[in-house]
Amino acid sequence: MVAESKGRAGGLRLWRNARLVTMAESSAGLGVVEHGAVAARDGRIVYAGPESEMPATLAQDERIDCEGRWITPGLIDCHTHLVHAGNRANEFEMRLAGATYEEVAKAGGGIVSSVKSLRAANQDELVAQSLPRLDALIAEGATTVEVKSGYGLDLENEQKSLRAARQLGDRRPVTIRTTFLGAHALPPEARGDKDAFIDLVAKEILPAVAAEGLADAVDGFCEGIAFSPEQMARVFDAAKTAGLPVKLHADQLSNLHGAELAARYGALSADHLEYTDEAGAAAMAKAGTVATILPGAYYFIRETKKPPIGLFRQHGVRMAVATDNNPGTSPLTSLLLTMNMAATLFGLTVDECLAGVTREAARALGLLGETGTLEAGKSADLAIWDIERPAELVYRMGFNPLHARIWRGQ
Repeated sequence: MVAESKGRAGGLRLWRNARLVTMAESSAGLGVVEHGAVAARDGRIVYAGPESEMPATLAQDERIDCEGRWITPGLIDCHTHLVHAGNRANEFEMRLAGATYEEVAKAGGGIVSSVKSLRAANQDELVAQSLPRLDALIAEGATTVEVKSGYGLDLENEQKSLRAARQLGDRRPVTIRTTFLGAHALPPEARGDKDAFIDLVAKEILPAVAAEGLADAVDGFCEGIAFSPEQMARVFDAAKTAGLPVKLHADQLSNLHGAELAARYGALSADHLEYTDEAGAAAMAKAGTVATILPGAYYFIRETKKPPIGLFRQHGVRMAVATDNNPGTSPLTSLLLTMNMAATLFGLTVDECLAGVTREAARALGLLGETGTLEAGKSADLAIWDIERPAELVYRMGFNPLHARIWRGQ
């Protein structure tokens, strides 16, 4: 049974008789606690650990018997393009017939197709179309979701997209983090002049978005069919001036050393990374930049080059896992299936997958101090599961064992 657990605001709530996956960095592996309990007050965890060691003062007020179920941190989708209009099923058919990503783009498809659809929709329509996608993530235990812009590609429509994303957080009990992705593709009116468009993004659109407080971070697409490292550096310089952290779509289709660029700017994350080399992995490790693994896009466009998971492990790069929900290359709204893909396609372990959608996803959003683990002081974002062991969350396909989802204690 999937339920939204509700209770009195402000009071102490105690989930007891549970098995915990704390994800605390101070613990080994998943940080499993048998016979555990989680207590929260005012939306914050005040205790997470063995029930036998819980302060007696916490064994009061509202108590929820979890009947031996497992509790993990609420899931986090740290890379989505959730706000978009329409779909690109026609391009899916083109790829099935043999067209490449680049050929689809050159035929008028790709990101520019979604730009046309988003520009034609008003903000209310964008919210209405995006809510079912958000609801699908919430139904599987997601409590935090990142949403990128990037289908507007001018000031008015980028603002519209980001406002719609913020509105999603007003309409549902979920934390929404917004990312400005103005340097996503070249709009038709740019007439092929990438440098002029990057100037527009860096000097006009980004500062206006930042001034309105619409973005929590800045992203870009560093690729041959998008923008060069030098062009992305100009956007990142503008982000730095605006006081916004950066992240990067890097090394997805070729190695332009995007991972190294991201690391040089202290990026929160570099995402995709199929073509990242050892120098890129080493640079990310040194900078603390998270590698966000996106198996949905790899699967959907039938890529054959896998991200260098072994190099990331060797150099100690943290790995997050995300859906990359978008209309063209990853129309995926299931973090549970995403974990299975990360394991089966890329060889991630169960521990890596679960950390990837909790602790490391929080790190990739700059939110590790706020959520992603079951520890005192953090937001009481929990997912309660009807499972026998944590591996089931990665092992199953098309099955949702969520019993209850708690967001900020409610």
